[in-house]
Amino acid sequence: MPETPRHHIAMWGAPGSGKTTLLAALSVALNRRDDDWKIVGQNPESSAYLTDMTSALTSGKEFPEASTALETYQWALIGPPPTGLFRRQAKRASTMIGLTMVDAPGGHFAPSKRTGRTGGAEERQEELMANLTQSRGIVFLFDPIREFEVGDAYDHLHGPLNRLAEKMLETNQFEGGKLPHHIAVCITKFDDPRVLQTAHKQRLIAPDLDDKHQFPRVGVEDARELFRELSRVSATGSAEMVMNSLDKFFHRDRIRFYVTSSIGFYVDQHSETFDWNDYLNLVPDEADKAALRIRGPVYPINVVEPMLWLGERLARQGRSR
Repeated sequence: MPETPRHHIAMWGAPGSGKTTLLAALSVALNRRDDDWKIVGQNPESSAYLTDMTSALTSGKEFPEASTALETYQWALIGPPPTGLFRRQAKRASTMIGLTMVDAPGGHFAPSKRTGRTGGAEERQEELMANLTQSRGIVFLFDPIREFEVGDAYDHLHGPLNRLAEKMLETNQFEGGKLPHHIAVCITKFDDPRVLQTAHKQRLIAPDLDDKHQFPRVGVEDARELFRELSRVSATGSAEMVMNSLDKFFHRDRIRFYVTSSIGFYVDQHSETFDWNDYLNLVPDEADKAALRIRGPVYPINVVEPMLWLGERLARQGRSR
């Protein structure tokens, strides 16, 4: 009987925000690291889905297909034993973090309609909400390009957030008037010039001296400020309420912002370093000018870090009880 993960992380975001691609990139990013962290499916469907997604991103040079039906996938992030309280034990159990994604076609996190809702829609909403309620770690994806073009991040946040608060209140799980979750806010598409240049103009980019590719990065201490800057160009002007809502409902020290990219920047095979004059890894497809293709190898940025931060915080919280 396989071991049950001790902590669970849920994924949340607007349709097209990149939940599926982030998971595919997570597998790639873990395999590029020189440590023991890995992601493993907890059932055959989840294993097959992860394999297909990752192959599409690496070998097929294309993004995984969007979901057409409601599916629930479960994986386990497995890594080295935790340090600290248990480091003197002769046999230390590995660290195991459950990662659950209730993947659905676009719109299930949007505000519900008072009329015309079917029983099936009610059921899907409940399953999505149960995932958030049962988890204590959340990855919330914010797509700044979608926000600039569509501007619906707040629409996909405030409804479920109010429902989540309602359920936590029912079970007396508000802690100091806040939700008990830790939340990693992932600002996606850092490889897009509009996002990268915004970070550059705001002087939020710092070099990573340990990175042989010398990719630009925005540290966690500056990621919140970049989120604020990108929110100002929302198509509807509602993105600024996303940060305010997060601060109102979650403990400030349980929120952390990350600037991420699932495909990363293009790297010349000879220099193997980032070039400000040639960094686009998503370019027009020569066979179909209306489509885009991934140009080179995938080098995910800040995809693993949010997961490990959540896992570490949840493990620490569990030990303190």
